[in-house]
Amino acid sequence: MVFDWAIALGLFLTALISATVALLGLVALQSRSARTKDSVFCGTDTSTVVLFDGDVLVDASPSARALLANSPTLGGPWLRLVGRLGPHFPDLEARTKALSHDGQFMIASAGATAEKFLLHGQNVGGLTRLTLIDPTSEVGRSGIDATTQLSLSEEVKTLRRMSAAAPILIWRERPDGEVIWANFAYVARASVRLEQGQDLSWPLPRMFDRTASTQGATGQRQRLDLPDGPQWFDLVSVGDDTGRNVYAMPADSAVTAETGLREFMHTLTKTFAHLPIGLAIFGRHRQLQLFNPALLDLTTLQADFLSSRPSLMSFLDAMRDRQMIPEPKDYRSWRRQMMELEEAASSGHYEETWSLPGGQTYRIIGRPHPNGALALMFEDISTEMSRTRRYRSDLELGQSVFDALENGLAVFSQSGNLVLTNSSYIRLWKHDPSELLSDAGIRSLARWWRDLSAPSLIWDDAESYVFALGEREAWEGETRLLDGRLIRCRFAPLAGGATLVTFRFLGQETGGMALAVQSDRLTA
Repeated sequence: MVFDWAIALGLFLTALISATVALLGLVALQSRSARTKDSVFCGTDTSTVVLFDGDVLVDASPSARALLANSPTLGGPWLRLVGRLGPHFPDLEARTKALSHDGQFMIASAGATAEKFLLHGQNVGGLTRLTLIDPTSEVGRSGIDATTQLSLSEEVKTLRRMSAAAPILIWRERPDGEVIWANFAYVARASVRLEQGQDLSWPLPRMFDRTASTQGATGQRQRLDLPDGPQWFDLVSVGDDTGRNVYAMPADSAVTAETGLREFMHTLTKTFAHLPIGLAIFGRHRQLQLFNPALLDLTTLQADFLSSRPSLMSFLDAMRDRQMIPEPKDYRSWRRQMMELEEAASSGHYEETWSLPGGQTYRIIGRPHPNGALALMFEDISTEMSRTRRYRSDLELGQSVFDALENGLAVFSQSGNLVLTNSSYIRLWKHDPSELLSDAGIRSLARWWRDLSAPSLIWDDAESYVFALGEREAWEGETRLLDGRLIRCRFAPLAGGATLVTFRFLGQETGGMALAVQSDRLTA
C-alpha cells in the first residue's frame, strides 16, 4: 500500500515538472517572437536611418518613419522616400542602384543653403541602408530631423520670394489695426506716400481705412491716393485669433470698365429719353433693366413700379390691368399669347399691331439682345392708322364715283401700266383687268381691244400716245365693236405723265346702254 502511494506521488511530480518545463518553453518562445518584431533601432534614437530590401521597407528609425509620413508623394515607402529626399539629393536613385557595385556612397545636399546635409548609403548583406547625417549635430539634439529643418528653411525662403514678387498688396495687422508685417508692394507704395525727409518707421503706416480690412472675404473697394495718381484696390481679409491677413488686389481696370459702362448707360438714357417710342429692355432672367420716359406715357404704368425691375409677366399683367393689351376671350389664352410673344421676340420674329379698347393702335416689336436679353418697343401708330383708314376711304369713295359714270374709264401710268378702271369699262370689254394673270399694260389691253373690234389703227396710236413724252394734247377716235356698236375713244393727258382713256357709245346704242346699266343696277 505504501508502495502504491510512492508510485502515485512520483508520477504526479513527474507530470508537474513536465508541465512547468513546457510552460517555460512556451514563454521563452513568445518572448523570442516578440523580440523579433522589435525594430533594430532604439525608440529613442534621433538619427534618420532606413533599411530597404529592394523597394520593400525592412525597418526605419522613428525620425525616418516621420520623414516618410510627411512625404508629398503618394505610393510605397521607397516612392515616398524619393519624393521627400529627391529635391535635396537629385542623384539619389542612381547612386542607390549602384550600391551593389560600389558598396557605399556619401553625397551632400544640393542647393545654395549654408547648411549642408549628408546622405550615407551602404550595402549591408544585400540590404540598402540610408542614413541622413547633420554635420552640426544640433538638429538631433533639438529633436527635429535634419530634413524637416532643411525643408522649413527652404519653404520660408520660397514664401519670402513669393511675397516680395507678388503684384498685390499683402499685410498682416493685429486686432487693434496695427500693421506688423507687409510685403514689398505694400512697403513700396507706403514709401512714396511719405513726406519729404520722412522715413518708414515701425509699426508700418496704414494706407487703407481699417473698416475696409474688416469686411471679411467679401471685401471692399477703396481708393489709394499716390503722387502719380489715384489707384483702386479690392480688399479681402482673412482673420484669426491673433490678427488678420489683408490682400489688396488692383481694381483700376474694373473701375475704368464700370465708369465707362455707367457713362454709356447715362448716354443711352439721355438718348432714349427723347425717343417717342417706348422702350423696355429685359435681362436674361426677364427682369426689367432699362426703360425710357415714353414707356410711361404709352403704358400709363407708374415710374416706381418700373423702377422696381418687375419681371416680364408682371409687366404685361400690369398693362393688362390698365387695358393696354388686347383682351382675349379668357385669361388662359391671353397667358399663352404672352408666352408666344416672349418666344417670338427671343428669336427676333415678333412684330404685331395691337388695337386697344381705348381706340389707340400700338405697334409692338420684340428683338433679342446679346446675353439672352430681350427688348420690347411700343409705338403709338393711332394717327398713322387713322390717316391710312381715311386714305382708303377716299380711294373707295373715288372708286364708287368712277363706277357710277356711264362711260368706261381706264387710267394708265407713264410706264403704260393700267392703274384704274370702272365698272362700265368692265361691262363694255367683258373682262376685269385686275383678274388677268399677265401684266395689265397698254400693249396687252390694246391686243384685247383689237380682238373685240373691227380692224383699225386707233389702237396703235393709243399705244404710242400712252408712251409719248413731253407735251401732249387730247384726241379722239372712233371704232366699231364686233357686235356692230360704235364707240368713241378719247385719250387725254393727266398729271405725272398718266393717260385717261374714255369709251362712249354713239347713236341709238347710247340710250340702250344707259338703260342696260340702269337695269343692271336695279337688279343688283
